[in-house]
Amino acid sequence: MNGHGRSGGRPTLEEVAARARVGRGTVSRVINGSPKVSEHTRAAVEAAVAELGYVPNRAARALAANRNDAIALVIPEPEARFFAEPYFSEVVRGVGAALAETDVQLVLTLAGSDRERRRLAQYLSGHRVDGVLLVSVHAGDPLPELLAELGIPTVISGRRSAVETLPSVDSDNLAGAAEAVGHLLARGRRTVATITGPLDVYGAQCRLDGYRQALAAAGHPVDEPLIAVGDFTEDGGRRAMRELLERRPGLDAVFAASDVMAAGALRELRAAGRRIPQDVALVGFDDSVVARHMDPPLTSVRQPIEEMGRTMAQVLLARIAGDTAETAEASVVLPNRLVVRESS
Repeated sequence: MNGHGRSGGRPTLEEVAARARVGRGTVSRVINGSPKVSEHTRAAVEAAVAELGYVPNRAARALAANRNDAIALVIPEPEARFFAEPYFSEVVRGVGAALAETDVQLVLTLAGSDRERRRLAQYLSGHRVDGVLLVSVHAGDPLPELLAELGIPTVISGRRSAVETLPSVDSDNLAGAAEAVGHLLARGRRTVATITGPLDVYGAQCRLDGYRQALAAAGHPVDEPLIAVGDFTEDGGRRAMRELLERRPGLDAVFAASDVMAAGALRELRAAGRRIPQDVALVGFDDSVVARHMDPPLTSVRQPIEEMGRTMAQVLLARIAGDTAETAEASVVLPNRLVVRESS
């Protein structure tokens, strides 16, 4: 075994890269335990490290020693919504899948109240985790800025605006909503209402924009009383549906911006004597387990939620491993697709 590099002194990262026939960044990823490396490449780098007797410099070793091997998944929502909304459990499943082959521990934190947020801020200030995954962020939430001040690598699910500054993973909310409303119009529905999510959530704004765009593309003027604001809960869906029926009792279709709100809307429509889909067609968003178990089964926009969680974790692990050049501006938008069932 050759214990020295070609330089004659201690072997360098560049010499390991040359021996393994890979880039310098790839060697760094292998040494830092990043999962974004194939087994073949990892084996080649480890062989080159062994042959050259390469030892990472003291600063790098100190950095590795200060790692917590833990990341936090932070959901700034009340506990009740976390357990009622299947979206969150699918995100957790995707994140867990990405971490399964690593030694990284997942810390799940709900921060739906001011007290919980203060406690979370104190916890994060102690640098007990290497990075944070932030899900379901409302406009004006101070958490992203706090994380930036603390210098903690962060990836956000669901952009806060069109000019999101943090690395983010999202689905194409606008196109998904437009496809849903276009489907209703193509089925001959003429008075199409929508129940939005909370409009301080950028994804909910995009779904409303998709509704408006689909109507405009079909030559239909937007009738503002056909838009009711919900909150992604079943009760919110019921309340919004009641408002819509009071304003426009002759409506013949509803696009709800989540399956859970669609379930609430369905209950209210039934209470008002409307048949689904004969009198009113209904479409949701998420294609969660709720959609498949409704009666009739719900047409819904399928978000790749588990894949979103997995991708978030992969981007965060790469940032923690030092791949900031590759991920600093990362903005991943995954496609949705409409799953048509009996409700429409």
